Amino acid sequence: MLAWVIREGGNHAIAGIWHEGTDLKSEAGPVQKVERGRRQYSLFAGLAANNGASAVHVSENGGPSFGDKYARNLAVTPELIPTAPVGTSNEDLDKYWSLMGMVFDNQKNTVTAYLDGKATDMWVDNLPTHPFFKWPYNGWMQAEWRREPGVQVGEDPDFPVSQFYQPPEGKPISTTLLSSKGDERMELQEFEFTRVRVTLRGGQVVSRELVALRSNPFWFPHDLYTPPTAAEGGPFTIGRVIHMSRGVGFTGYIGGVAVFNRALSKAQMEALAAIAPRPLVRK
Repeated sequence: MLAWVIREGGNHAIAGIWHEGTDLKSEAGPVQKVERGRRQYSLFAGLAANNGASAVHVSENGGPSFGDKYARNLAVTPELIPTAPVGTSNEDLDKYWSLMGMVFDNQKNTVTAYLDGKATDMWVDNLPTHPFFKWPYNGWMQAEWRREPGVQVGEDPDFPVSQFYQPPEGKPISTTLLSSKGDERMELQEFEFTRVRVTLRGGQVVSRELVALRSNPFWFPHDLYTPPTAAEGGPFTIGRVIHMSRGVGFTGYIGGVAVFNRALSKAQMEALAAIAPRPLVRK
């Protein structure tokens, strides 16, 4: 999916099928009709994942993920969408067009965020305190703790297996020695989507902790949520999604939205971004 935008402010929804549901606790007050979430996919202007960036949210179940009440499977660009200052003339506004994009590749199990035809690699650390990525971190740690005998500190015995976050971690791409003392050593092992701190004693692994995860592309080993019937699905919306908040969200211009029935290549995304000139210098 692609969206041509001029951003003036805000970090919320651009376009997609993203019915948040009205069954979430909110300060908005009581609702007339309580409905569960019907999330499928949507572009956002970053939110707290990277405020003002190009971000894509996806869902395999229409509802929450990783122990949170919201859906937390997402990819995000490190670059921010250029923002037109308040009072920008109509002539100068044309310098601020950006092309936001997302690619869901069901064969590679990835979802990728694009900005102006580029899908820059991005990693996130400080996971336990990150407002968004602490949730897949929780899904990874819960899966790790579940493998150990007994109940570990921090483990939730009722955490659903379907919400474990387990990217492929076979042979490490790289291994860095962090410390060594006697028969104990600590390594940082990097895999395609994760960086894991591993403690070994006598050559045996005694603990593993997720210290960073790749957020672009993001590992997503699911189909997108498909409602049982069309009537039970959410609508495709532009400029806003159905949610409890009454905030403005994204402000600016949306010049066009395109949805493809296949995963586009990097070359195709670059070609689409080159359709219109980019007079604004990107930083």
